[in-house]
Amino acid sequence: MNKEFFEALDIIEKERGIKKEVLLEKIVKAMEVAVEKDLGIEGNVNVTVDHEKKNFAVAVMKTVVEDEDVYDPDTEIGLEDAKKIRARVKVGTVLPIPLKTKDFGYIAIGAAKNVIRQGIKEAEKAQLFADMQGKAKELVTGIVQRISEKSGAAILQIGSNEFVLPKEEMIPGEEIKPGDHIKVYVVDVISTDRGPKIMLSRTHPGFVSRMFELEVPEIFDGTVEIKAISREAG
Repeated sequence: MNKEFFEALDIIEKERGIKKEVLLEKIVKAMEVAVEKDLGIEGNVNVTVDHEKKNFAVAVMKTVVEDEDVYDPDTEIGLEDAKKIRARVKVGTVLPIPLKTKDFGYIAIGAAKNVIRQGIKEAEKAQLFADMQGKAKELVTGIVQRISEKSGAAILQIGSNEFVLPKEEMIPGEEIKPGDHIKVYVVDVISTDRGPKIMLSRTHPGFVSRMFELEVPEIFDGTVEIKAISREAG
């Protein structure tokens, strides 16, 4: 089970470009939330990951108290029971009580799967935002996948993701068809609740500026500086 789990993370990292460490962090939090919900406790579940041994363990953190002072079994454990887990434990110690997979309950496992799926989506969005933020104000090359019949927008593949080039940001009269490789200017990258919003354009003045830099060595190396651009796209 653990081996398959880590193999799946390796595949996701390779195919989706999501760093395994980022995904593991979200999965750990997801497991903690799921187990807490299933056991009806809050804030004292700890999930640890052993990268070398490729396994993870779940434990409930409980404070060791005298046997007669156990008032909340969810957060406290008597000294005698604690010594069965760690022989030299003392009162006041916060002791991790290991849980077996069967103790999680099907509800917790199911909830964890759902949150893990959401964690993957969030990690993908975060990775996408980080990647595209580095390309803001730059030119990127996209492959036209299709043209929307409804809006006329071009759907571009840039890297492993698809983005929208709105019709109003396309050069008037220019024919773009599926399979074309076109350059677009990344106007801005904004983080929203629904994920990163990438604004692309082929009409923005910055598009012309970057194209000049590609074509004119003196502009690229700074010998000649573009002070301003006035443009009628097309």
